[in-house]
Amino acid sequence: MAHDVTLITGDGTGPELADAARRCIDATGVGINWDVQEAGIDVMARTGTPIPDSTIASIRRTKCALKAPITTPVGTGFRSINVYLRQELGLFACIRPCKQYKGVRTFYSNVPVDIVIVRENTEDLYAGVEFEAGKPETAKLIETINALSPDRKIKSSPEQTGVSIKPISVAGTERIVRCAFEYAKKHGRKKVTAVHKANIMKYTDGLYLATATRIAKEYPDIEFEERIVDNMCMQLVQKPELYDVLVLPNLYGDILSDLGAGLVGGLGVAPGANIGPNGAVFEATHGSAPKYKGLNKVNPTAVILSGMLMLEHLGETAAARKLEQAVADVIAEGKSVTYDLKADRNDPTAVGTREMADAICARMK
Repeated sequence: MAHDVTLITGDGTGPELADAARRCIDATGVGINWDVQEAGIDVMARTGTPIPDSTIASIRRTKCALKAPITTPVGTGFRSINVYLRQELGLFACIRPCKQYKGVRTFYSNVPVDIVIVRENTEDLYAGVEFEAGKPETAKLIETINALSPDRKIKSSPEQTGVSIKPISVAGTERIVRCAFEYAKKHGRKKVTAVHKANIMKYTDGLYLATATRIAKEYPDIEFEERIVDNMCMQLVQKPELYDVLVLPNLYGDILSDLGAGLVGGLGVAPGANIGPNGAVFEATHGSAPKYKGLNKVNPTAVILSGMLMLEHLGETAAARKLEQAVADVIAEGKSVTYDLKADRNDPTAVGTREMADAICARMK
């Protein structure tokens, strides 16, 4: 039986990457009914919205989407579509495997790095509860905070102070920690590490750590430990081979997932999955690289591996392994790869996005 999947083509280099991933997924032999939808800057210019209602409706119908990169304006413009999708669709868990592949340049070529980061997606500072400096409501909020907590006053001027609220709940923590343990259980992993800053933020990260410690007792066959986030960063750089599954609140998860990608060669080989009770969106973790738009130049690996995670989610485990092995083989051979995967980025034998996808498809015949 074929699976219904929404394909969001994105902007910048997104359409090229979406096409590459689609062809590789189709080459596995799994039947996919693709519902192609738009989101991003290009559709914003035409319709006034970066994500049309039809795109959201498609994901609600298929309950599964593969999304190519989308530009997020810095400081101005529309809000991150990634954040919007996670909150609108209840995609509470972001799963980011950080796995070495032979042939990808990394400082850790002699160290077996294979870490999975499980990030809470809907709470913490990324919930977007912010108050702008100079606004009357911000001044009122600061006044209320100072009245409630006179020994911990906000001493800066309300006219020059922005405020973000950091909500972390027991329910939100329970479900993300269970998600991490269930992932470990399903994939034969041995340890889960909860990452926090409970030594400083005692009522938010403290709640997170206490809840994680309690949930861990439900999984006695899986080792549990905790690390303070700044120490965790140092640990990952010094001895990444000691870690397996990391579970983190939203902000730390975002930061450490990029650190993890750096350990294995960068965002170009870093896939991602956003999972909720009623659907899932799979996406590369890098940006849309608009300066390369239409040049058939960028590395398609992260989007293709996101498709691999999608196949696994759909229950097509054999096809997922087949696709991952084809990607690994092409990268290890080092012949039909994009410039960033060559030992010398100026190597004239580097191929384009389309040609690398062709080589991966050929490996599965």
